[in-house]
Amino acid sequence: MKVKWGVLGTASIASYGTIPGMQKASNCELYAIAGRSQEKVDLYKEKFGFEIGYVGYEKLLADPEVEAVYIPLPNNIHKEWVFKALQAGKHVLCEKPMAMNAQEAREMFEEAKKNNVVLMEAYAYLHGAYVEALCKDIASGIIGDLAYIDTAFVTQGYKEDFRLHKPLGGGMIYDLGCYCTTMILSLLKAAGKDMDPTYVRAVAEMSDEAEDIGNGQVPSSDDRVDAFSGAILKFPGNVRASFNVGMILGVNGFGRYDRLYIHGTKGAIRSEVEYNQEGDLSYRIFLGEETIERKVHVEQNYQLEVEQLGRCIREGEKPHVSPEFSIKNAELLDALLETVGF
Repeated sequence: MKVKWGVLGTASIASYGTIPGMQKASNCELYAIAGRSQEKVDLYKEKFGFEIGYVGYEKLLADPEVEAVYIPLPNNIHKEWVFKALQAGKHVLCEKPMAMNAQEAREMFEEAKKNNVVLMEAYAYLHGAYVEALCKDIASGIIGDLAYIDTAFVTQGYKEDFRLHKPLGGGMIYDLGCYCTTMILSLLKAAGKDMDPTYVRAVAEMSDEAEDIGNGQVPSSDDRVDAFSGAILKFPGNVRASFNVGMILGVNGFGRYDRLYIHGTKGAIRSEVEYNQEGDLSYRIFLGEETIERKVHVEQNYQLEVEQLGRCIREGEKPHVSPEFSIKNAELLDALLETVGF
């Protein structure tokens, strides 16, 4: 039996990512869309085939037919609408990063438990076969004991976007760094390593110092965000990690740079695949003079994410992105942001 879904908001991530994934998901019924304007609601109904549309989020949450809700709203109001959805008895998939800090994340999961519904943070890429294959190779010991992870996610600046504003939950450590931190934690988990860092340091170029982002206006000290950031982490067992994130490759132009390097005591893995991709992907394993190429076919990650939460609702599966994992990642983001004075 399919789960009846409602979408709380008409953000771009919903339009190009999650809703198309919902359309493909075998256990999902696209039922309701809610937005702030009749024009946007009508557009989404026509484009995606929603059965019903609401102007106003509360109206969707009051509909007893809605079983699960996807929330792609701005980061700073996630908590408000996650709480309202949970208290309305709806299962919730909330776009990443779900909480503004670790304490908010704990409160959200406690509220889900209290209302006997499922809450999962939306890291679609973690549901794909690509990350699964990487984790299997790490767990197998093919490259030996895990020693060092290095990753990056660098993209365009934006003339007008929530990522430019601190009160809206903007900034690169928060919005893009969460990809890097969740990848690092996933690989540590696969290797059976402790995910609590013993050393956390980050540096950042702030948006009032960067020349290549924004709309040409200098942000106030209360509104500036990290435009380009780098971090160094250390974990028990002498495992180190580093990452770079930023929106410095021009403004609303072309360009993106992603990488993932994983070093072990016997070999290494190299990947230049962008985060959250689908289709036929590959990475290379280097073992001395031997090189192995892994080829992985990945279905639409958003489809896999929605189907997994549907199985949690109907079949009692545990969320792939667990509450414990989300809280651990939120704690790491808190620690990183603290080191750059955010």
